[in-house]
Amino acid sequence: MIIVDKENYEAEVQQSSMPCVVDLWGPQCGPCLALMPAVEKLADEYDGKVKFCKLNVAENRRLVISLRVMAVPTILFYKSGECLARLTGDAVSLESIKAETEKLL
Repeated sequence: MIIVDKENYEAEVQQSSMPCVVDLWGPQCGPCLALMPAVEKLADEYDGKVKFCKLNVAENRRLVISLRVMAVPTILFYKSGECLARLTGDAVSLESIKAETEKLL
């Protein structure tokens, strides 16, 4: 997974030729940390087809605000620079992430 921040978000996500899944997480977020190993495994499954990125919300507050993210975990799904879907809170599960990722292909 690619670690994104305010410096590389636009280049890695919005200008990517490949669809992107962005995992917004926080170091104090139990559900985020519990889900991370499964999301990293999913990233390996889609290697070469979908780019998976993770964004630490605690270190990138302005970027998170500009993305209109109010809570973590939040997963954003991008294709051709456009955010097509988002999962947040209780809607975030491995199954829902995989389902939305499939829609990007």
